[in-house]
Amino acid sequence: MNEAHARHVLAAYERHYNEHRPHQARNQLPPGADQQPTTVHRPENRRLLHTRILGDVINECRYAA
Repeated sequence: MNEAHARHVLAAYERHYNEHRPHQARNQLPPGADQQPTTVHRPENRRLLHTRILGDVINECRYAA
């Protein structure tokens, strides 16, 4: 590994931390969100999408639109 790889890994983690990861101090909202996402009333009818970050070190899940 080299400096370019380390910068790439840190940038990916920073994006995840600041854009997607829930924060306790913000009532489980990511920093960029102003409100809680809408509640899914019938999740069995929705497809769950997984996004792999940093080669599966971090996984984000969300319902398909």
